[in-house]
Amino acid sequence: MEFPCDDNRISIVDLPEDCLLAIFRKLESDTDRNSFGLTCHRWLQIQNFGRQSLQFYCSLTIPNLSPLSQVVPNINSFHLYRLLSRFQQLSSLSLSGCTELPDSGLNPLQYFGSNLQSLYLDCCFGITDNGLSLVATGCPSLTSISLYRCSITDVGLEILVKACKALKDVNLSYCSLISDIGIRALSRECHEIQAVKISFCRNIFGIGFKGCSQALTFLEADSCKLDPEGILGVVSGGGLEYLNVSALSSCIRGDGLAAIGAGFAMRLRILNLRMCRSVSDESVVAIAKGCPALHEWNLALCHEVKLSGWEAVGFNCHNLEILHVNRCRNLCDRGFQALRDGCNRLSVLYMHRCCCVTVTAIELFKYIRGNVKIKEEELMYIGPKWPFFR
Repeated sequence: MEFPCDDNRISIVDLPEDCLLAIFRKLESDTDRNSFGLTCHRWLQIQNFGRQSLQFYCSLTIPNLSPLSQVVPNINSFHLYRLLSRFQQLSSLSLSGCTELPDSGLNPLQYFGSNLQSLYLDCCFGITDNGLSLVATGCPSLTSISLYRCSITDVGLEILVKACKALKDVNLSYCSLISDIGIRALSRECHEIQAVKISFCRNIFGIGFKGCSQALTFLEADSCKLDPEGILGVVSGGGLEYLNVSALSSCIRGDGLAAIGAGFAMRLRILNLRMCRSVSDESVVAIAKGCPALHEWNLALCHEVKLSGWEAVGFNCHNLEILHVNRCRNLCDRGFQALRDGCNRLSVLYMHRCCCVTVTAIELFKYIRGNVKIKEEELMYIGPKWPFFR
């Protein structure tokens, strides 16, 4: 048997770059991935080319450290330029927590942002419309952007969405200068938009969503000022599966939420109306009849829901599995009985401090519906974690 000569032997360093890149991407340990580039210059280049995400360890992103022990790095255009020129295949970049980052700090994105798909600028207080213009110029492939607490306006948002038409996920929570004008631009330009977060945006009333794409399946609008016409606009696309309008402002009274059950939200699976204190029986009846796919419904602290509302939930919500009724003042024994006798798929009932429901009614419910878990803890958040943001 003949053995090959030493000169004919092939080592791992002789592998082509695509093979080395495949090996690098298979490494699961951070230590191994970080050590990969220490082998030689060629392997360092492979490591740089193979890196797909970059996150700065700023105050917003360091777990298990007290604020006093964290030092927020002063990220500027020079730092970002060096990093982006090194890692030119990034698909995800997080600058969240870089509170001092100015608009000019985003200049390098014009040269190295073409592959970026996800950009996180949470709590970048220095980023304004000018910064968004730089993002729009350099990152045409963006599908996800988070602008939580940024100082942007409708002008900047419109510039962004006209350039980044592939956007699917947008977080505008606490962007207090955004109004329905910006939302209308987003709906009009980004036909693939799937998820929007506008919590605590008090200048958005909802009409900007009118005629939105059926692709819109997820909307977070906690503590907003949506009005009845805006609610109709929100559901007009017909694709919503998750809707959070908890702590809705006083713009909505009586049957103002009935539009949710007007026939556009047939796919709605998770609905959060927590602390919508003025929501009426009329709205609850309309939603119970018009949203047959409901899987989870939060009606905690909805004090104006009375007997006819609870009876509608029990009689119509055949797919409901999780229901929140914490501190509902007008949930009485008869309403509780309607929930017991209906909602055949109910498996979890969050119930606490319902003063009009007697102990006898509760024990009877447990006896007849032993498969339903009655839990007292009140959850502020319902449904799965937002799949489109970290």
